[in-house]
Amino acid sequence: MKPRQAPTFSATIRIEYPNVVGMLGKITSAVGEAGGDIGSVYIVSINNNLITRDINLSAYDIDHIHQIIKELKKIPGINIKHVTDRTFAVHSGGKIEISLRYPAENSDDLAIVYTPGVARVAMDIYEHPKHVFNYTMKGNTIAIVTDGTAVLGLGDVGPAAALPIMEGKAMLFKQFAGVNAFPICLGTKKPDEIVKIVKEISPTFGGINLEDIAAPRCFEIEERLSEELDIPVFHDDQHGTAIVVLAALYNALRIVKKELGRIKIVVSGAGAAGIACTKLLIAAGADPERIILCDRGGSLYKGREGMNRYQSQLAAITNSEGIKGSVHDAILKADVFIGVSGPNVLTRKDVINMAKDPIVFALANPTPEIMPEEALPYAKIMATGRSDYPNQINNVLCFPGFFRGLLDSQARCVNDEMKLAAARAIADLIKPTELNEEYIIPSPFDSRIHQALAQAVQDVVRKRKQ
Repeated sequence: MKPRQAPTFSATIRIEYPNVVGMLGKITSAVGEAGGDIGSVYIVSINNNLITRDINLSAYDIDHIHQIIKELKKIPGINIKHVTDRTFAVHSGGKIEISLRYPAENSDDLAIVYTPGVARVAMDIYEHPKHVFNYTMKGNTIAIVTDGTAVLGLGDVGPAAALPIMEGKAMLFKQFAGVNAFPICLGTKKPDEIVKIVKEISPTFGGINLEDIAAPRCFEIEERLSEELDIPVFHDDQHGTAIVVLAALYNALRIVKKELGRIKIVVSGAGAAGIACTKLLIAAGADPERIILCDRGGSLYKGREGMNRYQSQLAAITNSEGIKGSVHDAILKADVFIGVSGPNVLTRKDVINMAKDPIVFALANPTPEIMPEEALPYAKIMATGRSDYPNQINNVLCFPGFFRGLLDSQARCVNDEMKLAAARAIADLIKPTELNEEYIIPSPFDSRIHQALAQAVQDVVRKRKQ
């Protein structure tokens, strides 16, 4: 199967060559013949009969970029002056920074923002603790907390390597919902220490977003923090994923004209995302007896050895037929496959063996459980976690607007009612006349999403306060 060029592997190649007719054509032809995709070409300078250009291109992977450069060097008269990896260039110096909302430009400003004026505000908060949400950054700031043990598809890479991912998350919070998010990468994997640290720093923040913490520790950490803090705690790898999956499934089922409570669902991956997806599906009305979870050891069933307590809890109420074996056994006659596991778990034959009009959500990144090219001749609806295919199911659709709603309503916790309302809000953004097999979920850049999510969460909080 031919790979696709990806923005992740893009480069700017600065080339100097004789300014004669036909040279640019040779360069672009060499890139094209090598399989590269040219995005843009810019003139940098022209002097002494030489021209220098920057050529932006995308490739399949880093080796492919090197191969393109090798082919370019074969052209007589070419001088490659510099190659910039555009992904690394964007990350150079970090992607976020602190900015000022009220710069101090004179002594009067200084007296107001700092001493002595700030003392009045400090005493007001001391006497009225809830005013901290009004007069500090707390009301619009969250902590993104990780220990770096389950980073993307990379695994346990540690807190330092996790930092660029957390910065990226902070960018999306700010860009999509105006939420200030600060990365907190912890140098410990011990649940007791993580809970203690987060509790100690919590006065600064209006919410806690747990991120990339390996299962099953992530469940314990979230449970304990949710019980012990008076601000909302949200593990995005669990609940953000589950909310977007449910939203996409609502719309997919509308297309195939099936009911959530009557379908067979197979979930590949029984970690944080898989368990959370299963729980939210059940809360939304799916029949737990017709859901089968699978991990590396095969399907989960009551009494199976090697399960953690969270898996055991779900195994007790799902897979009522006690189906054993691998995902290939579980998938027979399934209406829906939800993959939150790893690459190439599913085969074309598996999709053929599913029920009529099968729905396949293969969400592993960067390589899905099955590539769309393999599944689509047989799957009625196909979705991945990738941006280069239709129907991208990505938790970026959820977390900015969800936290916007939590902060604006000063919610103290996160519950299933909020998650269900959020999923319905996302799904309902696509009108019946717009809905089709390649459009079951809005784009992350749809400006309506985060406002709709924030409103949905606020409505739940407001209803509970009445």
